[in-house]
Order: sequence, then C-alpha cells, then structure tokens
Amino acid sequence: MTISKQARLRDGQLRYLVAEELKLAASLLYQAYHDDPLLMDLFQADKADYEKRLRAAIREELNAFWEAEQPMIGIFDEDSLVGVACLTRPGKSFGPGKYWHWRLKMLLTAGYVSTRQLIEKEALIQEAMTQQLANGAGEQHYHMLAFIAVHPRYQQNGWGHLLIGAAEQVLDDDSDSAGIAVYITQAKYLALFGQHNYRKVTDLQVGGVAGELLFYPHTETAGADDAIQFV
Repeated sequence: MTISKQARLRDGQLRYLVAEELKLAASLLYQAYHDDPLLMDLFQADKADYEKRLRAAIREELNAFWEAEQPMIGIFDEDSLVGVACLTRPGKSFGPGKYWHWRLKMLLTAGYVSTRQLIEKEALIQEAMTQQLANGAGEQHYHMLAFIAVHPRYQQNGWGHLLIGAAEQVLDDDSDSAGIAVYITQAKYLALFGQHNYRKVTDLQVGGVAGELLFYPHTETAGADDAIQFV
C-alpha cells in the first residue's frame, strides 16, 4: 500500500541538519553504507582498517557539505535520527575533488588510493551528466544525491520514499537546477527510484563496481498539495 506524503509526515519530522547533528548523521551513514559494494571497493574492504577509512571519509564528506552549505536533510522520529539525504550541486566551488583541505584531510585519513578513486568517481559522473544535458541551453547545473540512507532499525517503513520526496522539494525550490542525479549500484534500489520517475542515463563502471546513473528532471508540475514542508 502506498503511503501518502502527508501520512508519513505525521510519523516524522523533516528538517535541515545543523552542525551539532553531523555526528549523528555520520554514524547513521556509516551503518547504512558499511556493506555498500561501491564503498567497499573504493575503501578497500579486503584490507585492514576499512572501517576506519570509511568513517573518516563519511566524516570529511559531511564536513565538506556543511562548509559548502549544501542541502543535508534529516528525518527525526521524536529525538531519533531516522534517515539522511545529502545533495550536492556541482559548480566551481563544489565538484570533483572539492576543496584543497578536503583532499588533504582525506589523504591523511582515508589514504591516497581511496581519495583518488573518490575524485575519479565524481569526475565520471559529472562527465556523463554533462553529456546528458548537452542539448540544453547554456550551462546546465543539477543536484547530485550523494547520500541517502535510512537507519537499519527503521527500514521498510516508507522513510526512503519521504527522503526522495524531500530531495525533490529541494529541487523544486531551485529554478536553476536541471534535476537530480543519483548513482545506484544495488538493483534493489532501482525500483524505489523508478517509482519516483528517475530514468536511466547510462551504465557506469566505477572502480570494480558496475552501476546505473539515474536522473530526475526538474519540472514545474508539482502541485501545492504534494509539497513537503521542512520545519
């Protein structure tokens, strides 16, 4: 049974994360992405200290999001953080490699190989999206759904749909963005994004992991009754 946005909102509270909540978000993302095939490949899960490298990478990614004022959305069930969605809008100040101090911190904590592969991953995605949007007029900006996760204890309850809807609301509020891109490496998530009208752009191989790059175009057709409100 499909759960309406209004019903899901009665069960939780959506808001943009504040600095004090970044540690909670990092912990949630670590638990959700620990066994993700792409991150296991990028951060060399077969070698010692994989968990340490993954924790460090997630922490530095969230710090970079915060410093660049990128959208980071949280769902709260009372005082518990249930889910997180982080979006980036690539541009001159936030793209492959991000800032020099991000690179330095990642090199020191995650290591050279993992840092290089992260930069290569972003470059591959951006190249594919540039080709996808090449027919548009002028420079095409878009949002990238970099992280989206629901705490393992709260999965299978519709929270993922709410997070995707919240990301779409961020898009609706930005008339300069062409849409939202997301890179999927697990087949079980393709149906979820398909229900939200994400469409395949291309197959994309990142390191040793194959995935699909999906895109949700910006439209002006969303009705006021469907809009998700942040608190």
